[in-house]
Amino acid sequence: MTHVFKSVDDLSEGYYKLIDARFSLSDPEEGKNAYKEGHIAGAVYWDLEKDMSDMVSDRGRHPMPSREQLTELFRRSGLSLDDRILIYDGGGEPFAARAYFLLRYGGFTQAYILKEGFDGLRTAGYPVDAEPCRPQVSAVKPDWQEHLLASREDVRVISEGREDGVLLDARAPERYLGKHEPLDPVAGHIPGARNFDWIRLKKQGYFDTGEATEQSLRETVSVDEKVTVYCGSGVTAAPLFAMLDHIGQENLRLYVGSYSDWVSDPDNPVDKKSD
Repeated sequence: MTHVFKSVDDLSEGYYKLIDARFSLSDPEEGKNAYKEGHIAGAVYWDLEKDMSDMVSDRGRHPMPSREQLTELFRRSGLSLDDRILIYDGGGEPFAARAYFLLRYGGFTQAYILKEGFDGLRTAGYPVDAEPCRPQVSAVKPDWQEHLLASREDVRVISEGREDGVLLDARAPERYLGKHEPLDPVAGHIPGARNFDWIRLKKQGYFDTGEATEQSLRETVSVDEKVTVYCGSGVTAAPLFAMLDHIGQENLRLYVGSYSDWVSDPDNPVDKKSD
């Protein structure tokens, strides 16, 4: 088991580099403002749209940053590949998981998501600072893990049955079934996809790594299946990716462009029935 998620009580003595990934999809400035008001001392801030997405790209609502953009982010964050890295958001949110995926893609093997988020660390007595953290710039050379990243064409060949694999839609069932679509121009899901609402990963507001979560995931995908997760824009699929990684899903990818990228091509079919 990879143990992606950690609780405050799990933090062993030793040094972690900290990333604050707090964000609000309804107010893009909220996370940055919260960081300025107070963050765990030593934490750098990663903004979903300014740092963890390439908003100039047309490949979905929160497109994947380029290798060059990610390398610059890792370096100005002062990271090295062998660092132990702890990522927090508000707890039970998808933003720390997005940062986790980008770090995994970059070849960082000791990155973890804190389940209780910022308040958990503050309540546990970790010092809070209002001064921005500006670490010494590193010269890290990422070890790109291309097998973790799925393209639109990768998804197409699975959807069409030309390659074995499972497409796993992390959106709410109403969006998956095309009954309610508040964001994308076409309702439905990628043909052949199964559904597992990422909200089901949470219990009492935080991600639940207990046996019940693993059992519910295993009722949807088996351990030996090749799984590609997606959502609307690649953000809420990240917790599903992280939880599957946590329970040992070895053949796992994330389609960062997700449904918003899929439907940007009018030739791509969509389905509105349960698979």
